[in-house]
Amino acid sequence: MSRLSYVTVDVFTDSPFGGNPLAVVFGGETLSGSQMQTLAREFNLSETVFVLPAEKPGGAARLRIFTPAVELPFAGHPTVGTAYVLAARGAVDHDASTSTLTLEENIGDIEVRVSCQDGAVIACQLTAAQAPEARQVELGPETIAEVLSLEGDAVRTDDLAPVATSAGFPFLYVPLVDRAEVARASLDWQAWETHLRGSWADNVFLFAMDGADTDVHARMFGPSVGVPEDPATGAAATGLAGVLGAADPRVDGTLEWSVAQGVEMGRPSRMNIEADKVDGRVVRVRVGGASVPISEGTVTIPAL
Repeated sequence: MSRLSYVTVDVFTDSPFGGNPLAVVFGGETLSGSQMQTLAREFNLSETVFVLPAEKPGGAARLRIFTPAVELPFAGHPTVGTAYVLAARGAVDHDASTSTLTLEENIGDIEVRVSCQDGAVIACQLTAAQAPEARQVELGPETIAEVLSLEGDAVRTDDLAPVATSAGFPFLYVPLVDRAEVARASLDWQAWETHLRGSWADNVFLFAMDGADTDVHARMFGPSVGVPEDPATGAAATGLAGVLGAADPRVDGTLEWSVAQGVEMGRPSRMNIEADKVDGRVVRVRVGGASVPISEGTVTIPAL
């Protein structure tokens, strides 16, 4: 049997019991992928991350990330949360205002900027490993609205319209007319099975550009990864930076937005996203925010 240590943190919040909870597990080098998946199911959080020794010079750690159902090549809240845990444990100089960690993930190396103040870690910001890739959506607004249990006129089709985009993991981005429609939405599982399941982007990130105290109010339904609804989705937020950046008429510069998610779940989260544009094209996207430590302990893994 193996005894592994773990901590949990709430990510994309500065308040305990808000944001998106994450389990960070240490010492799992001898675990198989199936054992990691079983433990992720046991934690039953949106994601569980296993921190393994770095395989490349200069890397802080190698990460394997699991939802309760599948392993992911990349995910935002596990990356930001793990960077916070490693930085808080001394992976960066707390006297420096900013430092950088490199985390190795299945998608490639992820650079994370760590900000410290008064000797403590206050925020972490990742840069996605790839620029956003967008694909046209074949579904009409009425069909997409059906998947979300809404009327067709709830879906925007003007300067913002539904689009499938990936900055490491694909999502269907659905702009709605206001945050009341975002709050009203619920996933129609039969409609999702009929129209979206198995498509390139079959997890849905719905949003409106009228947040209460942020620029964007959002939710994410992730049925294909075993997450019915997620309180904060960093990978989706990086893609959102690509979506909003592409729609913005500005040609060059760094564009910024604040995103609220998890409000309807009672776990309010705040993500800050950025898009770098060069000659009218989004070339880089980032997402960051605060994290809060919650618990620590050990877990026993039975021998197979």
